[in-house]
Amino acid sequence: MESVTSYVGVGSNLGDALHNVSAALAALHHLPQTKLHSHSSLFRSAPIDATGDDFINAVARVDSQLSAESLLAELQKIELSFGRKRPFRNAPRTLDLDLLLYGDVKIATDILVVPHPRMTTRAFVILPLLELNPDVAIPGYGQASRYVQAISDQVVHVVPKN
Repeated sequence: MESVTSYVGVGSNLGDALHNVSAALAALHHLPQTKLHSHSSLFRSAPIDATGDDFINAVARVDSQLSAESLLAELQKIELSFGRKRPFRNAPRTLDLDLLLYGDVKIATDILVVPHPRMTTRAFVILPLLELNPDVAIPGYGQASRYVQAISDQVVHVVPKN
């Protein structure tokens, strides 16, 4: 199978969130049949529709020969290795890995919806995504840049690099 360029949302707001996100980005290097191409800066934002401390978020670009479902399964293995639990919807999390985009395809199954259904309404997704690729298009939605104005009221801060 040919490599598919995909984007993965990475977030944490439980425990050492900064460490969790940095370590998760490093873990993406070890996914089978997948190459971590690049990742955005780290961003801090308040939870939306969730509880707990501020989130640390980033977006990673990977090139993968895995199917979308297999890539999701590998991402969920990483989440579990970080102690991810799902006690209730939008619970605080040690690590959240979301398959945001898988090439230019749309997927809607019981286990996976791509593009991620809320990505256009989340500054902590759109801003890091645009940092990686200012021209990225979201299948079925158009250019990601067209959503910046609608999310401009959401406060996100770039985390300074150490």
